[in-house]
Amino acid sequence: MNQLNSLIIEGNAVRKADFSEPKTGFYVCRFPVAVNRWYKNKNNEGVSEVSFFDVEAYGKVAETCNKKIDRGTGLRIVGRLKQDRWKDKDGKTQSKCYVIAEHIEYKPKFNEAPAPAQEADGAETETAAVTAATEEAEETVF
Repeated sequence: MNQLNSLIIEGNAVRKADFSEPKTGFYVCRFPVAVNRWYKNKNNEGVSEVSFFDVEAYGKVAETCNKKIDRGTGLRIVGRLKQDRWKDKDGKTQSKCYVIAEHIEYKPKFNEAPAPAQEADGAETETAAVTAATEEAEETVF
């Protein structure tokens, strides 16, 4: 019986995904994701920290990543951790953990400056347009 190895991370792509086809018909996409966390310390001061995770996707998920992921793309990744271990040239054991993406949701980019405030009648139209764009951008890929 397999033990549980599952995670969900939500963050932004650090750069465009690196897409390759190591064997005919087998696709791999690699990209780093930055995950921001904000909390208050014991002195009630706001603290911000960023964690970076390497992600790999395979098959159809990799093909979609290649088309959709660019620097700043918001992502929600459901997957698992994988650890590679090897011996270096000195015989010392090395290891690296990374995320294998099994499902990715794409979020809108929020790295542009917000639009200037509009009159009350125009605000409703702008909100509807942003909502429609957000719904369209949140496509789910299996």
